Amino acid sequence: MPVLHSVIHKIDKKPDGNPAILHRSAGELVESQARDELMQQLNESYNAKPGKGWGFFHAESGAHPFSGWLSNYLAGTEDFMEFSNITVEHLQKLMEESNLTVGGNVLFCHYLQGMTEYLVIALVQEAEAVIMTDGLTLLPIRRLDLDSIFLATRINLSEWKNNPASKQYVSFLKAKKGRKVTEYFRDFIGVQEGVDGPGETRTLLKAFSDFVESEDLGEESAREKTLNLVEFANLTNKLGEPIKLQELSAVIDEDNPEAFYNFIRNKDYGLSPEIPADKRVLNQFRRFTGRTEGLSISFESHLLGSKVEFDKIGGTLTLRGLPTQLTDQLKRAVA
Repeated sequence: MPVLHSVIHKIDKKPDGNPAILHRSAGELVESQARDELMQQLNESYNAKPGKGWGFFHAESGAHPFSGWLSNYLAGTEDFMEFSNITVEHLQKLMEESNLTVGGNVLFCHYLQGMTEYLVIALVQEAEAVIMTDGLTLLPIRRLDLDSIFLATRINLSEWKNNPASKQYVSFLKAKKGRKVTEYFRDFIGVQEGVDGPGETRTLLKAFSDFVESEDLGEESAREKTLNLVEFANLTNKLGEPIKLQELSAVIDEDNPEAFYNFIRNKDYGLSPEIPADKRVLNQFRRFTGRTEGLSISFESHLLGSKVEFDKIGGTLTLRGLPTQLTDQLKRAVA
């Protein structure tokens, strides 16, 4: 993960209506092992955060100037420090207008991962910590709390430059609560949501469930394919990359690598060739399957307790919300 440019500015701000005070850095962070480890940890922490939003820039305007400044930087008409200074001044202004928010250390990092360029901007708070000195005494320090970031964005610069039609080159953290606290940060970046990550992930898992049923797979085979899907999705999530459906299809079935991909294409699921995997939805996904003479049952774990109720003592299942096609068949059978 080569770091091309990085800097940290600081904004002092409390949610009490007082002005935000900006402390600009005198220059970029110097190349060092500490800097590289910090950026690596930030990247890993960001990847691990669930519930991200994915989108694209609003058209450049007075209300959304960020993409224009970023374009100037990438075109070479502004250097990295000029870009970060004008950007953090804009963030300071928006902070002052949002009395709910607090300040912090504003970290900018332009880096390479493989052949792809990224820009990360994160608001990082500080936390108390204790270290052991060489003299075996304890020393209190303040450290950057990378585990607790909740305002951050990552822009796939290569995707933005090379694929103008993309709707998912900007990702950003979405707070589970306190939406107003984070809205100003989205305004700061000028991003509009283009892809519903959780919804796309649920649709992918629904397509996979339909595929498993259509293939009439045995219990062991269905379990193996489910494990392959979840492991692949978690790996791409850890790397901060979207799921490429053709690659996923090959992982699910090495003997017939196009089977799942063709199944999706031939059905009206509306999935893009690449989708951002949502960690929360993936963690909920697990299939219960079983087969005995004349009976085959398969359902997703999140349905247990809602549409599927299990009686441990009696060893029975109660199903709710049956498919219309099945209920119609049953009605005709008992008429």
